[in-house]
Parts: sequence; structure tokens; C-alpha cells
Amino acid sequence: MWANRKFSNLLTKLVALNSIVILLVILLAGLSVKDYACYLVNSEKIVGQDLLHILNGFLWKVGIIAFIVAGLFHYISVKRIVEPLKHLSSAAKEIKEGKTPSRVTPSSSGELKELIENFNAMSETIYTVQEQREEMLRDIAHELRTPLTNINGYLEALQNRVIDGNPELFGSLLEESRRITRIVELITELNSWNKGNYFLEKQFSLIAINKVLTETLTSFHLKLHDRFKAINIHIEPEKIMGNQDGLIQVFTNVLQNILDYNTGSILTINAIKKYKHYIITFTHTGQFIHPDKKERIFERFYRFEESRSTKSEGAGLGLTISKSIIDAHGGKIGINTDGLHHIFWIKLPIMENETIG
Repeated sequence: MWANRKFSNLLTKLVALNSIVILLVILLAGLSVKDYACYLVNSEKIVGQDLLHILNGFLWKVGIIAFIVAGLFHYISVKRIVEPLKHLSSAAKEIKEGKTPSRVTPSSSGELKELIENFNAMSETIYTVQEQREEMLRDIAHELRTPLTNINGYLEALQNRVIDGNPELFGSLLEESRRITRIVELITELNSWNKGNYFLEKQFSLIAINKVLTETLTSFHLKLHDRFKAINIHIEPEKIMGNQDGLIQVFTNVLQNILDYNTGSILTINAIKKYKHYIITFTHTGQFIHPDKKERIFERFYRFEESRSTKSEGAGLGLTISKSIIDAHGGKIGINTDGLHHIFWIKLPIMENETIG
């Protein structure tokens, strides 16, 4: 509909331009012939057939001159309209060929300028998505290389009879295989939330977010009390429109991350309504995170410490998936830290006038 409206506006401009050109031709020819006829009759005293013959010749000359002037005006005006479209066509052809086109500079105003700006934005988005795809492929290859190398090494050794098979060896091979499976499953889950059509794939409904959070904490009860000496929890009741399984996964990923890298003895969890949002915070002391690099923990496969890459249970995708899920809910997720004291926060939009008793 937007494209049709813009095309209609452009068509209106072209019709108006053509109408103006035609009007100019008529006015130029008509006024010139009228003034010349008045001059011939009043000043030169020419009438009858002689007047008609002279006017016919003059009309041809004026018509030709008017046509040339109007044609030049029309050519220059249309060129100003068509030139940006040629640049857009060339840029679109480059995108079709898999190239990254240079930014098209708006040389006009109105609808064409808006069209060019939208095209530039689309081109930049395509480039960004391409970069993310290539980066993700590199990350996947890096994550899968180690377990596959281990498996291949063991299998080659078994084939060449360098080592003998035993339950411990086969268990190690099984663990490497399971690790690959976990990575593939996490990538599939991340892809399902990143497609943008999660409303078709995931069921969103009105849920009690406080109950979802409480149930998740209950499932972590033993682990949390085994790791922390003091746990402070304050959860206010509220409703949001969301996907329950997705939110459980978010809370699970955050809590597991806290357990994996915690160095303190106190955990504080607050969930409150503030203005039009439901804000959940997890406060604890953990391994060092550089404040300037804190947002990178939500990137695919990113780990701050080399020691983290040795954790076979983690694939570096948990918080990335969490961010995608929260984005799908129209919310935000982040972390505030001074290096050692961390506050994971989640901000979700709530349903107004729908407080749970």
C-alpha cells in the first residue's frame, strides 16, 4: 500500500508537469499570435487574406519555438526525476548480484527523497544481516571444530588400532556428540526467535509473569540454596502478553549463568511494576566483566574469559537466545556492572489496568 501511494504521488507529479508544459505551449503560442495580430491590424493596417497568410506563417514559427522551449523544460524536469531512479536501479542490480552498493545520495525532495532514504536503509540492513550471517557461520564452525576434531581423532586411533575401545573412551565420544547436538538445538532455537515471525511459531497469551518467575526459581531452589548463603526475593504480581516457555527459558539462562560464574554469597531478585513496564533484576557478585564490554555477553558464542570456553555444558548461546526472546516480547535485557558486582535486568511491557489480585 505504501509503494502504491508513493507511485500514485509520483504519477500525479508527472501529470501535473505535463499539464504545465502543455499550458505553457498554448499560452506562449496564443498570446504571441494575439499580440502580433493586433500589431499587424493596428500598426501595419494589414487585413484580409494578407493578415491570415502572415499569421499562419507566424503561428508555425511560434509553435516550433514554443515546442523547443517546452521540450527543454520538460527534459530537464523529467531528468531530475528519473536520474535518482537510475541510481536506485543500478544499486538494486548490485544487490541482486550479491554486491554491496554505495549509498545513493538524495538529489531531490518529497517522495523520491523518502524512497531513496528507505532504499539506503534497506541496503544497510541487508549488509548487516549478511555480516551477521557470515559471523554466525564462522562462530558455528569454531564451536563445532573442537568436538569434531576430538571425535575424528579418537575414531582414527581406533581404526588404526593405536588405542583400544573401552567404556570410558566411548563415554567421551558420546559426550562430544551430545555437545554438538546441544549446539545445533540452540542454534535452531535462536533462529526460530530471530525470524521475525515468532507470533506464527510461538503462542503468545496473557500470562502471570510473577508465577512464571516463581516457578522457575522453585526449580532452581536446591542449586541456589547450595550456592548462596542469603537469597532475597521480592516479586510483585502482574500480567504481560508473552510466551510462557520462552520466558522460562530466559529466566533459566540468566540463573544458570549466575550459578556458573558466581563468586559471592548473596543473591537478590526483585520484580516490580514501574510505570508501564515490569522490571526484573538479579543482583550478585561474579567473575570480572569489563564494564565497557558488558553488552558483549549477549553476542553469539562470546565469552569473556578463556576459561569459560572450557565449559562443555555451555555453548555461549544462552544469553543470546534470551535477548532474542525478550526482543520478541517488545522488551529489553541488559546488565549493569562495576566489574564484579553485576545486575542482570529484564524490562517487559505490561498490560495496563490488568493487575492480578
